[in-house]
Amino acid sequence: MSRVFLTVLDAVGTGEMPDAAEYGDAGANTLGHVIAKCDPKLPNMAALGLGRIPGTGYKHGGAVAGAYGRAAEQSKGKDTTSGHWEIAGVRVNTPFPTFPDGFPESFIRAYENAIGHKVIGNKPASGTAILEELGAEHLKNRTPIVYTSADSVFQIACHEELFPPEKLYEFCRTAREMLQGELGVGRVIARPFVGEPGHFVRTGNRRDFSLPPCGRTLADAVKDAGLESIGVGKIEDILAHRGLTQSDHAAGNPACMDSLIRFMKTDFDGLCFTNLVDTDSQYGHRRDPEGFAGALEAFDGRLPEMKELLRPGDLMIITADHGCDPCFLQTTDHTREYIPILAWTPGMTKAADLGTRDTFADIGATCAEWLGLPDRFGAESFAGALRD
Repeated sequence: MSRVFLTVLDAVGTGEMPDAAEYGDAGANTLGHVIAKCDPKLPNMAALGLGRIPGTGYKHGGAVAGAYGRAAEQSKGKDTTSGHWEIAGVRVNTPFPTFPDGFPESFIRAYENAIGHKVIGNKPASGTAILEELGAEHLKNRTPIVYTSADSVFQIACHEELFPPEKLYEFCRTAREMLQGELGVGRVIARPFVGEPGHFVRTGNRRDFSLPPCGRTLADAVKDAGLESIGVGKIEDILAHRGLTQSDHAAGNPACMDSLIRFMKTDFDGLCFTNLVDTDSQYGHRRDPEGFAGALEAFDGRLPEMKELLRPGDLMIITADHGCDPCFLQTTDHTREYIPILAWTPGMTKAADLGTRDTFADIGATCAEWLGLPDRFGAESFAGALRD
């Protein structure tokens, strides 16, 4: 049997998709713009073929041994949920609802009655900006802060000294139960924070409460086959805790990378599915291309360790779930972009151009075939190109 290590560099898109203008994202290119502006040193991803992916603009004169390409999203959206679900084989044909004017007052009143607290906010906002705007009022009146964004999310921010994380999670579970049907946002997100007015800081106790996937995922297929299906980072939240045999909800890229490396050192047959969130949450949304570039360099620096830990028959795939271009002036939200694909298996000594894939689900189909599973999710595996 084999192991597959599927790692998502959150928001590391590789250029606008043909329909980007429909999402207000014409001209976005997360990776290309960060590389052009900051010139990060990414020699290990380059050796897998990063610079040969259209749109990246990465200059690399050395040899390439690995598979490289990009994939288009068939799902209607540009968010974490639809991106990860499609990678795992499930397309979202109807976009998750968004609320640019806030949630209906009738829902807010019902929600307040359900949790026993008045809420404030109820508008699209930056997660850090809304703390500065409403954090003091929250502390004074014990009023949870509710807000959304251009994505399909219902976010609840509470100070940990006022409402400990477990209480905030309870508020989120209530919202998740209520937000169904036409109000069925992709994610309810707990946003705990600490500090004082002017110095509020979000903590690592974030949790996402997602709708369950609307179809059979790669994780379901792996688990049903009796193999290990491991989630690292917020994967368990994105999949609504479905299809996993074990999980480590590590917070932040360094902790998630440490967790991934620990799993790579263990004996198992199956899948390890990891999300590295910092490029999105810490740098993409906050318009910090330098920080974004630094996070890419930090990941690239650990690639040799990952490759060293791969055993004959193992497969490593590195990809993304959408864009979040920190150099794109039109928005601070996600951007509709192609995602990169980099793949490598021990013994691979040649370059393999995977081209532009029709769907993110080709990644899930490849993982399934590599593990000897019959599922293809209506997509096309590129496993054969990795064995030649």
